[in-house]
Amino acid sequence: MEIKRSVTNKRAVLLLGVVLFLFTVLLGRIIYIQSTQEIDGQNLRALGEERWTKTEVIEGVRGTIFDRTGSPVAQEVNSYTVYAVLDQNYQSYVVDVNETANLLAPHINMNEQDLARAFTNAQEEGKFQIELGAGARHLTYEQVTNIRELELDGIYFREESRRYYPKQTYASHVIGFTERNTGEARMGLERSLDDIMRANDGAISYQRDRKGFPLLNPNESITAAQNGHDVYLTLDSNIQTALEQVMSQVEEDYSPEKMIAIVADPKTGEILGMSNRPSFNPNHYEQITNYLNYTVSDRYEPGSTMKMFTVAAAIEEGVYNGQELYQSGSIEVADRRIGDHNEARGWGTISFDEGFYRSSNVAMAKLVLEKLGSEKLYEYLTKFGFDQKTGIDLPNEADSLLAKGGRVDAATTAFGQGSAVTPIQQIQAATAIANDGKMMKPYIIDQIVDPNQNSVIQKNEPEVVGEPITKETADQVKDLLEGVVTNSAGTGHPYYLEGFNVIGKTGTAQINNPNARGYIQGHGENIFSFLGMAPKEDPRVIVYVAIDRPKIGLDESGAAPTSMIFNTIMKHSLQYLNISPTVDEIAEETEIGFKTDNYVGQSTSSVKEHLEEEGIELTILGDGSKIEAQQPLANKGMLEGERLFLRTDSDVFSMPDLTGWSNRDVRRFAQVMELNPTFFGRGYVDTQSVEPGTMVEKGDYIVVELSPHTSNSSNGDLVEEDEEQTGE
Repeated sequence: MEIKRSVTNKRAVLLLGVVLFLFTVLLGRIIYIQSTQEIDGQNLRALGEERWTKTEVIEGVRGTIFDRTGSPVAQEVNSYTVYAVLDQNYQSYVVDVNETANLLAPHINMNEQDLARAFTNAQEEGKFQIELGAGARHLTYEQVTNIRELELDGIYFREESRRYYPKQTYASHVIGFTERNTGEARMGLERSLDDIMRANDGAISYQRDRKGFPLLNPNESITAAQNGHDVYLTLDSNIQTALEQVMSQVEEDYSPEKMIAIVADPKTGEILGMSNRPSFNPNHYEQITNYLNYTVSDRYEPGSTMKMFTVAAAIEEGVYNGQELYQSGSIEVADRRIGDHNEARGWGTISFDEGFYRSSNVAMAKLVLEKLGSEKLYEYLTKFGFDQKTGIDLPNEADSLLAKGGRVDAATTAFGQGSAVTPIQQIQAATAIANDGKMMKPYIIDQIVDPNQNSVIQKNEPEVVGEPITKETADQVKDLLEGVVTNSAGTGHPYYLEGFNVIGKTGTAQINNPNARGYIQGHGENIFSFLGMAPKEDPRVIVYVAIDRPKIGLDESGAAPTSMIFNTIMKHSLQYLNISPTVDEIAEETEIGFKTDNYVGQSTSSVKEHLEEEGIELTILGDGSKIEAQQPLANKGMLEGERLFLRTDSDVFSMPDLTGWSNRDVRRFAQVMELNPTFFGRGYVDTQSVEPGTMVEKGDYIVVELSPHTSNSSNGDLVEEDEEQTGE
């Protein structure tokens, strides 16, 4: 018995020892884990925080690009991303994989089997949630609403931002674009200013319970996001929109290889409008075919627009005598025969002034080789900025290429061949002529603003970059440019705008043949251009238009599409800038006319009865009992058949039928109704954007297309057919 008890005690002691040993080991392990917070190299605190702590990104907003009035042209807008939660411990998770895939797949442009497989794989791998591919990103509110109506378990939506271009095809090569999925800035200002417009994201971290709900007293950690800088441009949307419209119309009508247009303020160098064709909609950048901003990245032989700078140099040096005669036609320079653009026939013995009006190549060659000298020519081209980039705040500006090999190069450069320059260089040089000899640096960024601090970090101001000529020389050049448009010998008749005194120089540049020596030959196989400004006395707007190989008929000149753009934009810009056209009015009553009275405040019926006796074509707007406004104003002369517009004190106004109205009639109608008109073409109204009978209000826009057909109106508007313009 004693032996049995002894064995039992020994076993009990051994068992107690084992228990104590295990307890010691376990306690040690607990103490070790508690002190180190690690198991098999895994940090328990980190695992817990990862499990129960939620970290969400606070997205910063990429900077907005605005026009000069503060209207956005590139901005961030809300979009949505769909994702799925697979963790069964979460408050809502994907329960039925196949049914969810079947219902959701059509809404995110994904194959049903692929989506179901993605759900299954994620569950097997123990993933908490998964993204659902490119089709589930950048969804609109409407798309998200349709998915929410499916009431799918475990399907969630994350609100994000995407880049949006509200004005569509609007200075697209200037602005550029960013890719939707990657956010990568690809071209234009979006790319060149990416560093300052890109936002820095912030974050917020908080703890949650096992069902995913935030704890009542979480340890939150917040890092604020930093929004990108905003950019304000000098572009004027009123002018830019009109420019895009008319360029699209010309592109449709003439299918050119490419087009370039720039509108600038010569007083400041501000770019008011800039566009290219082919263009694109940045919201659909996948369809882009042209990545170049031709206005700054393309250099080519400018043609006869260069002649204005050659003549300016000769005048400044005192060697230009406009009345001096020379023999036009052709001239031999070394081993090269230089001829005038009319197949070297010329116009006989004419003056240098007439040679400039007719765009004579021989006149420019003789002027440089016999009077100014090659060295002086290149000296002035340098002064006009043609030997270096303008430094405009746009990416990828090209260098010029001035040919300086000898007398032939000097002669051809003088009339725009042999040397290549960019459109923006021509705009900069032209500001010297428009601005009393002071040449202004072109710029398109007005200011850059830090929205986080509400502070301006960069502000561009007008900058004089040279004074190549004096005011007296600039005035004399402007006189010559006026003759190009108004003189009977001038090549610029198609650019005449009644009442606005447009001046400028035509250009028809030849294009190098890539497959053989020499230039491409054939009707319309040129770059047709016009560099003009208005009004002559104090130019407020410079416009440059160049069209490469438009598909023109045999009876058409290159001036047809070019003038369509130039005339529309120049007239629109001047009217928008409140520069009223000069219209010759009859100051005193004569046998065929009478002077208007002040009809404002008078009875509509009595005024109507009185004016109908005078033979005046009266247009009464509204059905009010009293006159509220009139055009023409009081004490203005009118001829029989001219329209007098009277706006009554009515509450509603309907659009009249403008068919057959002259440009002047539409302008007066727009003034009295306080509308914003845009004109395409010349002559009389063919079509109007607002249908007759439609209700209109002050500030509405109207677009009219005009053509030089016969009109019953006898209001004296001048409508000239385009004069044939051959290569220059």
